[in-house]
Amino acid sequence: MRTTAPTATTPRRVVAIVFAAVAALLLSLPGLAPPARAAAAGLHVAGGKLVEGNGTPFVMRGVNHAHTWYATRTTQALADIKALGANTVRVVLSTGDRWAKNDTADVANAVAQCKRNRLICVLEAHDTTGYGEQGGAVSLARAADYWVSVRAALTGQESYVVVNLGNEPYGNTNATAWTADTTAAIRKLRSAGIHHALMADAPNWGQDWSFTMRDNAAAVLAADPDRNTVFSVHMYGVFDTAAEVKDYLTRFVNAKLPLVVGEFGDNHSDGNPDEAAIMANAQTLGVGYLGWSWSGNSGGVEYLDMATGFNAAALTSWGQRIFKGANGIGSTSREATVYRA
Repeated sequence: MRTTAPTATTPRRVVAIVFAAVAALLLSLPGLAPPARAAAAGLHVAGGKLVEGNGTPFVMRGVNHAHTWYATRTTQALADIKALGANTVRVVLSTGDRWAKNDTADVANAVAQCKRNRLICVLEAHDTTGYGEQGGAVSLARAADYWVSVRAALTGQESYVVVNLGNEPYGNTNATAWTADTTAAIRKLRSAGIHHALMADAPNWGQDWSFTMRDNAAAVLAADPDRNTVFSVHMYGVFDTAAEVKDYLTRFVNAKLPLVVGEFGDNHSDGNPDEAAIMANAQTLGVGYLGWSWSGNSGGVEYLDMATGFNAAALTSWGQRIFKGANGIGSTSREATVYRA
């Protein structure tokens, strides 16, 4: 509401000037200034990109590994994924709501194995998949509680770990709730002292065809007290043309919003994704990508396996493409500088 200001000679004006001067003096004194957001430590967002603690941009080039279902395969899987050139692995975990819980000790072990293999570790809670549409799926609030419960495994790992709040946290039902729920989850982690780079998956089973994430990402980032959130889109059948891929990625880059293609494949039951366009545009724009997935797929999507039976010597056509093809991991991946120190 607009009001008419008093003249410079009125007592109200004099009081206002004195008050402002006193407030400025008080705020200049140590300990009385308003709290600043947490100083960046380790991986963090700067200038619309994910960077390391030393300011070097870090572009993810890697794959997903379904640790929660294949924990006994993880040691060899991570070694093989690294040997093929990846700099990042996205590790599937469970909150315990839909599958057996990956507890603090197991999370700490997964992080240690990533570090042993000189990989950046993206940890994701899978139980949120398709919330609102798929039976048994849990909310982002529940996933946030899980991260708080295992924070001892995360403490001190800010240079090596990105916390992916929840996998595909909405189906196609009530996807507009994504903005508020993602913001609330981020704030819960920050309040608990978790200051890692966070990753927020899109709704619509990760594919954001409603553009809910695209159109609200700036607001979510601004609401993060640390300003340290990366966004993740999953590119399957929705992204079946080069034009769609380029438009989506470019909008984030132009808006200086950090983005990763957190999942994609070379085929899918909901349509044929344009993996060549995904990889080429990601390389041109400096956007990270993490293919789905190393091995162990079932339920009719076995074609998404990169390695047959977890055997690195038996790469599938998809595995050959993502690791050894044009704009693939082998030719574009750069190891995190934290491992080169």
